[in-house]
Amino acid sequence: MMIRPAELEAIRDGEIDLAFRRWNRARVKVGTRLRTGVGLLEVTSVDAVPLSALRADDARRCGAASLAALKEALTVRSSGQVFRVGLRYAGPDPREILREAVPTAEELTEIRAGLDRLDAASPIGPWTRATLRIIDANPEVRAPELAAQLGRPTPEFKRDVRKLKERGLTESLAIGYRLSPRGEAVVDHEDGPRERAPRRTGTPLPRSIGAPATRALRAVDLHTLEAVCSWTRSDLAALHGVGPIALDRLAAAMADIGLGYAPD
Repeated sequence: MMIRPAELEAIRDGEIDLAFRRWNRARVKVGTRLRTGVGLLEVTSVDAVPLSALRADDARRCGAASLAALKEALTVRSSGQVFRVGLRYAGPDPREILREAVPTAEELTEIRAGLDRLDAASPIGPWTRATLRIIDANPEVRAPELAAQLGRPTPEFKRDVRKLKERGLTESLAIGYRLSPRGEAVVDHEDGPRERAPRRTGTPLPRSIGAPATRALRAVDLHTLEAVCSWTRSDLAALHGVGPIALDRLAAAMADIGLGYAPD
């Protein structure tokens, strides 16, 4: 179930608790937990409803501009039923906690055995260590570039990185990936410790601002929200690739940690 970044943030903040979709059949069920960029969302209700039954309160609760706008969006596709889906924020993604947990010797044995099973089940042969190593050596590099270095199709590479992320070994950034502390421990156990650039201090840029805005901010050495807050909104708007939507999402992310743009 795809949900736009702005809507995810509104659900997390308690401003939205409904979503409407037109499906041939229900694609989620009550109790389903969705992993998203803001953490876990839980499905609290799933009901098929006639389009004519929708009311202004439904539009407000799903973040639509108006009831007419909601109905118009749902009539773009004529087939299928309209489903009203209740949603609530269910807390942080447990993978965030897992990836910060440096494994014990016993856990390392279990993790490596799990990676061996992934390798054994793969039609392309062993891939887990090569993927961990290339991410380790190339943090914040786009997936297509990493996939090309390994001679792999990008969609397949991304799919396999998600398998490592499920184990808390990698984390996705606004652009590219990096190993988590847990992933670094696994690589160091197998290859020996290696020198790495220090992790950036501060709050990473939100992924919801998009790759063009992220590249533009990186080009002027803005890698964290703490750095962004030293700029005015108008100065950032002058950067190619930083549009109004990215600026609004940066503002919301900074507000969450008590920051804001510098005054003009």
